[in-house]
Amino acid sequence: MQLLRRAYERFAALIHELIKFGLVGAIAFVIDFGGTNLLRFGVGMGPLFSKVVATIVAATFAYLGNRFWTYRHREQSGLAREYVLFFVLNGFGLLPPLLLIGFVTYSLGLHDAVSYNIAQFVGVGLGTLFRLWSYKKWVFLAAPELAEEPTVGAAVGTSVGTAEGAVERVGARPHSDVKAQPDPLTTS
Repeated sequence: MQLLRRAYERFAALIHELIKFGLVGAIAFVIDFGGTNLLRFGVGMGPLFSKVVATIVAATFAYLGNRFWTYRHREQSGLAREYVLFFVLNGFGLLPPLLLIGFVTYSLGLHDAVSYNIAQFVGVGLGTLFRLWSYKKWVFLAAPELAEEPTVGAAVGTSVGTAEGAVERVGARPHSDVKAQPDPLTTS
């Protein structure tokens, strides 16, 4: 019975995380897609440059939404580190739409809004699959497991030598600012 309860809790946590990720992503998609069209067809920027600028704005929104809402329960490894890594991964996620937009615009010679937006839509879908996987793997890390309560007489957070000479932490706890909640996708 406990196995079913844990499976349900993990599934529920995963669903909540996916819903939040989807909402943040939907808003970022509107910013990206709308911004790209505004810059491309309203302002007259080039097809690739307009996509890059709109993606930077949308990615900034997505980072803030995911860090402080979707993945707020996950370990924070430093905003600067996360932000840079987030943008590097978004750079890889930007490659599919740029390649498709470039192919449609320059190879096929299609400069209309419909062709541009179809290429953009398909490319964003492929990039989103990569980003969903990579954010969880490298940016928004799972909170470390809490160690069991230290035994009587053991000092919390002290190092103890083992027979092999290795050092292990007894009763180690994560940083006090980290809200320790297990990753719903890990097994125990």
